[in-house]
Amino acid sequence: QVQLAESAGGLVQAGGSLRLSCTASGFTFSTYDMGWFRQAPGKEREFVAFIRFNSLTLYYPDSVKGRFTISRDNAKNTVYLEMNSLKPEDTAVYYCAARATSGDWNAAGLYAYWGQGTQVTVSS
Repeated sequence: QVQLAESAGGLVQAGGSLRLSCTASGFTFSTYDMGWFRQAPGKEREFVAFIRFNSLTLYYPDSVKGRFTISRDNAKNTVYLEMNSLKPEDTAVYYCAARATSGDWNAAGLYAYWGQGTQVTVSS
């Protein structure tokens, strides 16, 4: 069964850091591009990070660029999101996702598999 299992999120003070992980099973992780998305209550799902299957291409929106870093370890079937200098507006449920087809890196519809989501709350 295909699964993307995310680590627990947490409660962090503004300016703090948190690292999320997402471990894949049931498909060939090393051939899939990976992304992170987030969704706050009442808002649309938002793209936050992309990494090519071979780690050679990374993309971030301006809202997180310079603060968040995506990485992956294909030997462990795991993708990470390092979040630094966190702000209250980063509060959301964070999802990892996998895609097999090349295309727009920020298009949620191209991602075939999704994690269950994990809550990240940033307090002021």
